[in-house]
Amino acid sequence: MKLKKIYNLAVELGKKYDPRQEYLELFQEDKLNDYEKLSEEEKGFYDIESLANPFSDTRILYGTGDEEIKKILCGIDMETPEILLADWLNQKGEQVDMVLAHHPEGVAQAGLHEVMHVQADMLERAGVPINIAEGIMASRISEVERGIMPLNHQRAVDAARLLNLPFMCVHSPADNMVNRFLQDLFKKKECRTIKNVMEILFEIPEYQKARKLKAGPKIVVGDKKKRCGKIFIKMTGGTGGSPKAYERLAAAGIGTFICMHMQEKHRLAAKDNNINVIIAGHMASDSLGLNLFLDELELKGVNIIPCSGLIRVNRKNINKD
Repeated sequence: MKLKKIYNLAVELGKKYDPRQEYLELFQEDKLNDYEKLSEEEKGFYDIESLANPFSDTRILYGTGDEEIKKILCGIDMETPEILLADWLNQKGEQVDMVLAHHPEGVAQAGLHEVMHVQADMLERAGVPINIAEGIMASRISEVERGIMPLNHQRAVDAARLLNLPFMCVHSPADNMVNRFLQDLFKKKECRTIKNVMEILFEIPEYQKARKLKAGPKIVVGDKKKRCGKIFIKMTGGTGGSPKAYERLAAAGIGTFICMHMQEKHRLAAKDNNINVIIAGHMASDSLGLNLFLDELELKGVNIIPCSGLIRVNRKNINKD
């Protein structure tokens, strides 16, 4: 499978499972219109790839796109040590054709803040007026952008270039997939208490395995006996949103918040607004989303070597059993 086809599949699936279904096309049209108004000099610095791909945190980081990919070394964080690991495996005869990361590196890491706007749409779907949701997110997006600016974005990309290893990251598309997977799952299940929510999460293989590693789902606000109320699932949108959102979510009727990870100031804001919080687990949740994408690659004949925190579960094989 060509590298470019793997990349295009990631973008296609990201769009399919994006929370902004009815708005995504208009969002891309607005971006194209803005681009066409730029001067020739400004166009020279524009991220042309963003006109077709709305996920700035998903990119081919090194490679022409024409490389034939049969085997991938894949994990959650793929940085210089993992690039070196791929090269070492090749020296041992493993024949790794590409390194695939979930968390963004390079230009994708530098553009992470750009995907956070989707969180306003997620808040709107939960019942928060869009003008308030966009206002809440604006300052948080700026904060994340400033935090990313001093990072050494190109370090791992440079390592891949020097070793001539194709390198790619798939972030928001995989996160969109886990977000939809859990939303669909909880629509089918009846939940009355937090205990019921936890039982459903522990039915998922990635969370079962993470539990054995002491990294599985945990209740950090509330307890098992409390009623869960309306559930809000937050597994996509780049990174954590604004702590200001919890007051608005409580007013919109949200009773339980399920996420990958959470800063303490967010936990306290949720607690102050009587919202139960379940941290499902960062690596486990990222693994679930990435696995849904990797299953599609394996169907097309690509072999996967999991590493760096990836809890590999192949649902296509599970469904066959």
